[in-house]
Amino acid sequence: MYLQNIKLANFKNYEEADYDFTENVNAIVGDNGSGKTNLLDAIHYLSFCKSYFTSQDAPAVRFEQDFFAIHGEFVGLDDERTRKVSCIFKVGGRKVMKLNMKEYDRLSDHIGQFPVIMVAPVDNNLINEGSDLRRKFFDIIISQFDKEYLQTLIAYQRLLAQRNTLLKQMAEQGRYDAAFLQIYDEQIAPLGDAIHQRRKAFVADMLPTFRKHYEFLADSREEVSIVYQSALDSAPMSEWLHRNGTTDYKAGFTCAGIHKDDFDFMMNGKIVRKFSSQGQQKTFLLSLKLSQFDYIYEQKRIKPILLLDDIFDKLDEKRIRKLLYLVGNEHFGQVFLSDTDHNRVERILNGNNINYKVFTVGMK
Repeated sequence: MYLQNIKLANFKNYEEADYDFTENVNAIVGDNGSGKTNLLDAIHYLSFCKSYFTSQDAPAVRFEQDFFAIHGEFVGLDDERTRKVSCIFKVGGRKVMKLNMKEYDRLSDHIGQFPVIMVAPVDNNLINEGSDLRRKFFDIIISQFDKEYLQTLIAYQRLLAQRNTLLKQMAEQGRYDAAFLQIYDEQIAPLGDAIHQRRKAFVADMLPTFRKHYEFLADSREEVSIVYQSALDSAPMSEWLHRNGTTDYKAGFTCAGIHKDDFDFMMNGKIVRKFSSQGQQKTFLLSLKLSQFDYIYEQKRIKPILLLDDIFDKLDEKRIRKLLYLVGNEHFGQVFLSDTDHNRVERILNGNNINYKVFTVGMK
């Protein structure tokens, strides 16, 4: 699968743009602030119905405009037919996703159709920030190939929000109603258990591939791991909800459940965030993304599109050389990379005998 063409209207700094891409490597070059990352983010929208960098759509609308539109043409899923994907958002309105001119009833129905993996400087937040980012990262991966998991997650989040609203109302009124709360508990508990088991199985399946990529990129004997931490390891969701009933009431929200899970990134038995160098962290994150690529390919038999934002500035020469070795050996499918230095891009790609096409972007 590859993205053959993209058209933008009023998307971030682009008033209008129209690009035809190669199915190999596409290098997006330009000065800082010229729109390189914005173009990669537009591709991300076509896959995930949203930005890689924010949950809000309004900031993606060009200044003093009231809408944006992204249209893409994908080729070669199980055949050579072209599939047209559109994402249109109007300020004050709603976001619309279409496949071959037909609107989706639910945005979630589109997730996983055209898989994309982004590698960007903000990925450091996966290591350094809170558990919610790590949960979101793994949930997105699983959701790309497991529709049942995605719908279970959506249902869980909806019921959790309703339960928390009820708890807040009880706290404000000073009245605890265990029977009313149990109505929600009976619905949400099996969803939490299912999500917990799926996350646990996914980490176990993904771990060998992740370790293989880290060993290749780092060329070291460091032992890396991902440890899934969940209260549901010790008791099912129903027991936690029953046990914490009065605690949740006093707090005004649900204190335990899969929405509190975390994924510990470990190196030589220690937390990566606290006991590893910047180079080790970059290698850890890149290995994580490469294992994400391999896992999705194994599940769907589709090579995700790989988006590499400012990769040459963020990795040392050894890791760049090894990454491009995978590109040159057709481990990946279509690749997009961004850089500020046109000459550097051509020197590195030519030096690795990689077929590529350069696109120069700039403010308009």
